[in-house]
Amino acid sequence: MCKMAQRLLLRRFLASVISRNPSQGRWPPLTSRALQTPQCSPGGLTVTLNPARTIYTTRISLTTFNIQDGPDFQDRVVNSETPVVVDFHAQWCGPCKILGPRLEKMVAKQHGKVVMAKVDIDDHTDLAIEYEVSAVPTVLAMKNGDVVDKFVGIKDEDQLEAFLKKLIG
Repeated sequence: MCKMAQRLLLRRFLASVISRNPSQGRWPPLTSRALQTPQCSPGGLTVTLNPARTIYTTRISLTTFNIQDGPDFQDRVVNSETPVVVDFHAQWCGPCKILGPRLEKMVAKQHGKVVMAKVDIDDHTDLAIEYEVSAVPTVLAMKNGDVVDKFVGIKDEDQLEAFLKKLIG
């Protein structure tokens, strides 16, 4: 597929998605002309309809968020009424790339009883120093603004589940 055709498909898809309202956690199936499959031909762009394809999208998870700055951390983590798991990570950290998605999945399974804040230590060195992060990944469990538990390194799903259950209570 040529780049121009890909951009056209993406533009049509986004336009159709933005104009829809989510209902009960799922978007309605998208089978409109906006999802026609573009193909390149020697004479230019040819669009062919493929009615067999139905695409569903889900709402963006609100249980995980990236910290933007110190005041954002204060507002969304320290002042949170919901327990917060804080994942201090770095983009260059191999173990972080394994732990991050695993932890996000486990937090999502708690259905809002706990949320997850992600802090990139290269972008927020001040927070890493304040919370005594000396290695990544470091994960803090915070409740009512206080650190109540902590671990460094990778954990398997059973260990993460126990960590979250202890935080939730």
